[in-house]
Amino acid sequence: MEQQIKALRAMEGLTQAEFGSRIGVRGSTIANYETGVRTPSEAVILSVCREFDVSEHWLRTGEGEMYMSRTEDEALGAFFGEVLSGEADFRRRLLGTLSRLTPEQWRILEEIAEDLRT
Repeated sequence: MEQQIKALRAMEGLTQAEFGSRIGVRGSTIANYETGVRTPSEAVILSVCREFDVSEHWLRTGEGEMYMSRTEDEALGAFFGEVLSGEADFRRRLLGTLSRLTPEQWRILEEIAEDLRT
């Protein structure tokens, strides 16, 4: 399992401390998981799967797809949850601005987006 944890952390672009913070453990604990010194508890395994939308089968065995497939609505929900639970960065400010657009402004924005696609 240590290789899967290391691969997931690298894929997410997180340090051991950042990864640990997301699942409620210390960075040194993640280092121990990645080197095989410790084995994650069932609770930690489930936290990793829930936090990063990772297949439990992949995490345990390295077989199959790393990430669970999600619908567009599920992906959007996860994105909004991440943005709203974090600090007030650009993404949060942008979503706040978008939430105040009038229907006419949405129409204009849609036209701009369509022009950018071509």
